[in-house]
Amino acid sequence: MNAPVTTSNTPLSPDQAARLDALVRELGQAQLQWLSGYLAARAELGAGAPAATVAPSQSQASLTVLHGSQSGNGAKLARRLAELAQARGLPVTLASMADYKPARLRDERLLALIVSTHGEGEPPDSARELHEFLHGRKAPRLEQLRYSVLALGDSSYEFFCQTGKDFDAVLEKLGAQRLAPRVDCDVDYDDAAAAWIDTLLEQVSAAAAPAVSATAAATIGDAPQHDKRHPYLAEVLENINLNGRGADKETRHIELAVPGLIYQPGDALGVLPRNDPALVEALLTVLGLPATAPVKAGDTTLPLADALDHYYEITTLTRPFLAAYGALADSGKLAGLLAAGNEDALRAYLHGRQIIDVVQEFPVPGLTAEQFVGLLRRLPPRLYSLASSLAACPDEAHITVAAVRYESLGVRRQGVASTWLADRVKPGDTVPVFIERNDNFRLPTNPDTPLVMIGPGTGVAPFRAFLQEREASGAGGRNWLFFGDRHFHTDFLYQIEWQAWLKAGLLTRMDVAFSRDQAQKVYVQQRLRERAAEVYAWLQDGAHVYVCGDATAMAVDVHAALRDIVAAEGKLDAEAAEEYLRELSRNRRYQRDIY
Repeated sequence: MNAPVTTSNTPLSPDQAARLDALVRELGQAQLQWLSGYLAARAELGAGAPAATVAPSQSQASLTVLHGSQSGNGAKLARRLAELAQARGLPVTLASMADYKPARLRDERLLALIVSTHGEGEPPDSARELHEFLHGRKAPRLEQLRYSVLALGDSSYEFFCQTGKDFDAVLEKLGAQRLAPRVDCDVDYDDAAAAWIDTLLEQVSAAAAPAVSATAAATIGDAPQHDKRHPYLAEVLENINLNGRGADKETRHIELAVPGLIYQPGDALGVLPRNDPALVEALLTVLGLPATAPVKAGDTTLPLADALDHYYEITTLTRPFLAAYGALADSGKLAGLLAAGNEDALRAYLHGRQIIDVVQEFPVPGLTAEQFVGLLRRLPPRLYSLASSLAACPDEAHITVAAVRYESLGVRRQGVASTWLADRVKPGDTVPVFIERNDNFRLPTNPDTPLVMIGPGTGVAPFRAFLQEREASGAGGRNWLFFGDRHFHTDFLYQIEWQAWLKAGLLTRMDVAFSRDQAQKVYVQQRLRERAAEVYAWLQDGAHVYVCGDATAMAVDVHAALRDIVAAEGKLDAEAAEEYLRELSRNRRYQRDIY
C-alpha cells in the first residue's frame, strides 16, 4: 500500500500533499512509473515546459518530436503529435530544432521530424544547425534510429518540401530506418498530416517496447580493439591553422571522427604518419634503387617506394643505423664516430643530419633494396595529447599539432608527422590512429578539486580537454591556467575559448606569458613566481597541478619555480620543498605529461 504523503517528508503545502496523495492512491504501478518520468522531465525543463514533454520510462523507448518552421505550423503539428502520443501512454520528448543539441541524435531511438522549407529550398532558421550537422563531416552513424519526416511546403515553389526531403535522405544515408514513409504536405496540409500522424503512432506503439537486439549486443561486446598494429582509420573533419596572420610558426587544430573509440581527458592520440613523398623520391634517387623493388614490410611485401612512404623511418639517424651502414660502407669515419670516447663528436655529427645525408656522403655501390630496408626501423607513431573530451565532442578526437620546419646543413627540413598533418592531410582524408592511455595524467575524481594547469604552446591541448570535461559534467572546482607562447596577436592558441570560459566562470583565472612581445623574454615559470602566494594558497587548498609540454627546458624550469614557491611561502628549505612536491606526486596531485 502506498504510504501517505505528508508535509514532514515533502516541500508541499498540506493541501498539495493531500491532493497528490489522493491521486497516487488511484494509480497502478505502470501509471506511477509514467508519472515519475513525467515529473522528472518537468522538473528538469522548468515549470514552463510544454505539457507534452515527458521523460521516457524505464520500460519504453521515448519518441522524440522535433519541429522546425518559420511560420509555426510545424510547431503546432508537433504539439498535436506529442499530445496524441501521450494519450496512448507513449513517452514523448518535444523540442524545437533550435533548442536541440545535434549530438543527442546518437542516443535517440525513435524520432519524428516536422520541418518546412524556406527560401530557395533552404531550411528554416530553427532547423539550420541540425540540417548542417547531419550534412557535415561530424554526422554520426545512426543505425539505432528509426524515424519519419513530415515535410511542409508550397508546391508553387521550385524546391517543394526540399528541406524535408534533405532530412529524410540524409538520415537514411546515416543508417537510420524509416518508421513511416515521408509525407510531403502542400499548403493545405491537415488531412495529409493527420494521416501521417496516425500511421506514425501505430508504428511507434509497436516499436516502443523495450528490446536489445542480438545485433546491438554483439556490437557492444565485440567492439574492435585498435592499436598501432591495428589502427582506426579516422576521417579528418577539420584542419585549421590556429596562428594569426604574420606568425612565424604554424599550429594546427585537427578534428577527427572516431566513433567507437573510447578515451579520457589526459590520454593521447597515436597517429601513424607518412613520410614526405619528395623525400622518398630523393632517397630513391640517391640510392639508385627502383621504386618498384619488392621488400619486406612486416608480414607483407611492398614496393620499395610504398614501404618508404609509410612503413619505415627514413629521417631520424640512429646509432644502430650508423653502425650497420658504416660497416657496409666500410667507412673509417663512421667507425671512428661510434668509437668509445667520441660522444661529443658523434653528437655534433648527428645534429641536423638525416639518413639521406649519410647515404649521400658514404655511398655503397651495389646496395640492394632489401639490404637498405634491413637497416631501417619501423616508422613510429606520433603521440599527441588529446585536446577534446568525449563528453563535449562525442565520437571526435581533437589534437593540437605544431608544424616542425627548420634548416640544417643548408637544407630545408620538416617534421614527419607534423607537416604531413599540416600540409597534406585535408578534410575528408583518413588518418590511422589509436588511443594511448595515460593513467598518470587524469582529472581528480572529486569534481570540486581545484586545478592549476601549466601548458605553454601545444602543451595547452590537454587542458582544453580538461575544461570541456569539467563543463560537461558540471564540476564545481576552480580552474587556473598558465599559458605561454611567442606573441599575443598571432600565437594565443584557442584564445576565444579561454575567454568564453573565463566569462562563464568555468576558468577561474588565466595567466599568460608571451615571450617575444617585449625585450626581456617572459615564460610561464616567471608568471608562476609572480603569483607565488596565490599558487601556494591553491596548493594548500588541495589543488592538483598539471604540467604539459617540453621536457628539456620548460618542465625543468616550472618544477624549479614550484619548488621555490613552496620553499618561500611554506618557509621550508630546498630539500623539504622538494619532498613537498614528491608527496604531491605520490598523491597524484602533481602530474606531468612532458615530451
